[in-house]
Amino acid sequence: MTNTRPVESWFTDMDGVLVHEETPLPGAADFLDTLKKHDRPFLVLTNNSIYTPRDLRARLLRASIDVPESAIWTSALATAQFLDDQRPGGSAYVVGEAGLTTALHEIGYTMSDRDPDYVVLGETRTYSFEAITRAIRLIEGGARFIATNPDPSGPSPDGTLPATGSVAALISTATGRTPYYVGKPNSLMMRSALNRLEAHSETTMMIGDRMDTDIVSGLEAGLRTILVLSGSTRPDQVDSFPYQATKVLDSIEDVIPLVAELDPSNAG
Repeated sequence: MTNTRPVESWFTDMDGVLVHEETPLPGAADFLDTLKKHDRPFLVLTNNSIYTPRDLRARLLRASIDVPESAIWTSALATAQFLDDQRPGGSAYVVGEAGLTTALHEIGYTMSDRDPDYVVLGETRTYSFEAITRAIRLIEGGARFIATNPDPSGPSPDGTLPATGSVAALISTATGRTPYYVGKPNSLMMRSALNRLEAHSETTMMIGDRMDTDIVSGLEAGLRTILVLSGSTRPDQVDSFPYQATKVLDSIEDVIPLVAELDPSNAG
């Protein structure tokens, strides 16, 4: 690693790093236990906007992975924070689920389908043609278009599902308006996570399984990055990207020794 400064804080993606669906990946629980042992603050970052942090905590617990609600940062929370900074106390028409609507309610936003400030598109397993049509007409009427994340597809036990990016493309084609994406690969999500921990980019590490979201957003926010090959990006794809991770490892299990190696107590 070019930057040899200690790592004060750790960020990690969830799906493909800690779990696959609800199956724990080898070393996930031990990695988090090691962070706790070394008293290192951490956040689990996810572009998934369907679930609230409480829901995700329960999902991880079913996989025997114990993460406090306060250590889960979703694209829905980052989107809510962004909107609160941009237009406090505004209104939104939401195409999404509880993770997104709850985050917006908590910052004082009103849900409205009449002249809202924003149309906010998030992940949902039950996209409604009626809701999408309403979103299109509101955007045509002047509502600003925001989306939680650009992922075009996502996994499910039965196979690939269309995700936020695909539905955003449909709405964009119909309206000629492209959304502002808040989640990864927008480094805004990393910066909001840094602010949440009061952490500094030069002493924070990001672990992810996707070069095109996790690694690029970490890189652009000034973090060191670790790509694990247990998820989306395959080993034969790594060299094709015009940017590289700080380290490439097989799985989160291989990251565990680095927690002690890069601990601030070892500095000097």
